[in-house]
Amino acid sequence: MELRTKATNYKITPDIASYLDIKLTAIEKMLGAETAGKTRCEVEIGKASGKHTSDYMWYTEIRILTTGGKPLYARNHAATVKASIDDVRSEIERQIRKEKKSRTTDNKKKGREVKRRMRG
Repeated sequence: MELRTKATNYKITPDIASYLDIKLTAIEKMLGAETAGKTRCEVEIGKASGKHTSDYMWYTEIRILTTGGKPLYARNHAATVKASIDDVRSEIERQIRKEKKSRTTDNKKKGREVKRRMRG
């Protein structure tokens, strides 16, 4: 999986970089070996600025682009950087599971239709 990381109003520390790598490894495993090779993952970590900042000033965005699939996107704000990464990872994992289930359901529907037509 090709990884692109961007930091906005924040410099990524080695501790956060290793934490992010651990969390993205779980996502890569979920995608599977054949899909992960054709996938680009864009991550943006930043600190919100301006007058609208509150207790949840850290944000993380993940965009996963696969060839032949629809792009997945998740964004979350949290009080700490690590909490933001955890929340956005759980959201993107939920979207991956939903996409896989949808793909499996479509294949089963098509198979049933072919079998029904063959029977007459």
